[in-house]
Amino acid sequence: MAELRIRWQRLVDDAGKTCGRCAGTGDEVQEAVDLLRVALAPLNISVIAESSHLGEAEFAQDPLESNRVWVAGKPLEEWLKVQTGQSRCCGPCGDNDCRTVSVAGRDYEVVPKELVVKAGLLAAAELITPSE
Repeated sequence: MAELRIRWQRLVDDAGKTCGRCAGTGDEVQEAVDLLRVALAPLNISVIAESSHLGEAEFAQDPLESNRVWVAGKPLEEWLKVQTGQSRCCGPCGDNDCRTVSVAGRDYEVVPKELVVKAGLLAAAELITPSE
């Protein structure tokens, strides 16, 4: 069975908290993974969800590494050929600018499940091989 890995990364502070933006993206990623599992099972592709976190020191060095999603080892924005941006965040992120995704002139602070599903389907297409 082929595997499609989807990884989500975000800041988790010393108190174990993350910002609302990252928490929302985490929820959207989980919904996308659930949808992809159902859609790709008949093609013998399993979908594996992974999450990782940045500590406060790592985040301070590069806040735009938080709220990132990778699909099959590539950033979501590469699969979708979209831009990333940044906007002021809150909570554990403080006054830092955090990652956004820009699609067709619209900026998303929380990555929508539809974008994760689309990237997942593009990645899954590369895993499909003819049977012998």
